[in-house]
Amino acid sequence: MSIDNQIQVVLIDDDPHLRQALCQTLDLAGLKVLTLGEAQGLTARLSRDWPGVVVSDIRMPGMDGLELLRDLHAQDPELPVLLITGHGDVPLAVQAMRTGAYDFLEKPFASDALLDSVRRALALRRLVLDNRSLRLALSDRQQLSTRLVGHSPQMLRLREQIGALAATKADVLILGETGAGKEVVARALHDLSNRRTGPFVAINAGALAESVVESELFGHEPGAFTGAQKRRIGKFEFANGGTLFLDEIESMSLDVQVKLLRLLQERVVERLGGNQLIPLDIRIIAATKEDLRQSADQGRFRADLYYRLNVAPLRIPPLRERGEDALMLFQHFADEASTRHGLPMKELQPGQRALLLRHSWPGNVRELQNAAERFALGLELALDNTPDSPSAGVLTSTPGGLSEQVEQFEKSLIAAELARTHNSMRSLAEALGVPRKTLHDKLRKHGLNFADSGNSHADDE
Repeated sequence: MSIDNQIQVVLIDDDPHLRQALCQTLDLAGLKVLTLGEAQGLTARLSRDWPGVVVSDIRMPGMDGLELLRDLHAQDPELPVLLITGHGDVPLAVQAMRTGAYDFLEKPFASDALLDSVRRALALRRLVLDNRSLRLALSDRQQLSTRLVGHSPQMLRLREQIGALAATKADVLILGETGAGKEVVARALHDLSNRRTGPFVAINAGALAESVVESELFGHEPGAFTGAQKRRIGKFEFANGGTLFLDEIESMSLDVQVKLLRLLQERVVERLGGNQLIPLDIRIIAATKEDLRQSADQGRFRADLYYRLNVAPLRIPPLRERGEDALMLFQHFADEASTRHGLPMKELQPGQRALLLRHSWPGNVRELQNAAERFALGLELALDNTPDSPSAGVLTSTPGGLSEQVEQFEKSLIAAELARTHNSMRSLAEALGVPRKTLHDKLRKHGLNFADSGNSHADDE
């Protein structure tokens, strides 16, 4: 059993009378003490961030104080260890201090000497852990900036929320469109949490067949159903001690939602065909691209499950709301792809930057990452011309001079407005702020035609 973080001093001495006397001294001073008669096994019971100090005699049967010091410092070199010595052990204690012991007390010693040394050691321990926490927080922020690239207010806010939630035990509901980066956010929450050394298990509920979803999530015992010949550990149980990321939660059947609600409330899982309740220590991160409140109102999602999940929601902004983050992300992914393929890095040209900023990115970050990969490979990049993406155009990795880039931008701008105004000559001319005669000339020049859409209103008045 691990030692509680409320314990401030672990006192080890094989002499029960001395151990009791020293414990009383520390206890009267308001310190929480754990006394042990031997040192064996102590290291395994102390976490690296345990906030206390160790006081140990040197001469003990089994593991002595010097062995304990080496063992503890192999796990945490900054843990204060105070050694109690007899007169003949002073040279050993001096040598131990040179190798990392915090202090030594020669028997017999005054109670005040012990209290003074312990208090100074505890103050040092608090300082060490505070500095360690600050370094970790700085590292976490840097890690988040690398994973979640962008300087828009929305992304700054998202990173703040992740940093605040990561260290908690709260389950999280991630809201975001397809391709927005829901799994990236889930992994960041896991990696910045105290569960980072545990498993991260990701499962897409929408990709599971209805016939296997319960077995996949909850596991089963032999004979639970036809074909179940041996025990299977489900994803929830496999994630014990870590995090389970459940994407597309809106696609789960109402029956499975009932079981998930029970698991969230009671933190136990029962395998199909089994009677044993297995306790779980897991964090659930769910994700959806739908409005679960609306789905609950329509009876397609359990309202009680929605309210249970919606305690700590995180919304990932779509790329179209993030302004120039698209340029930063594109260059980031293009540079990564260039490095991966051993190709020289390319810089975006002004015309290309304009096209990227005008594109609405219906596929979000996933679409942008694919476009950046093509750009790095030197391929022509066509942005989809869809109702949700009125800024269709073509990016080339080897643009011409300024005049050619201006021509390309003009063509893409007219094409975008042509789609947005549904081939209305009047609306198109007003949107672009040019006379109709000039607009006809530019349409011919760029090979653009109203008839291409099959819905021409070229002559509307």
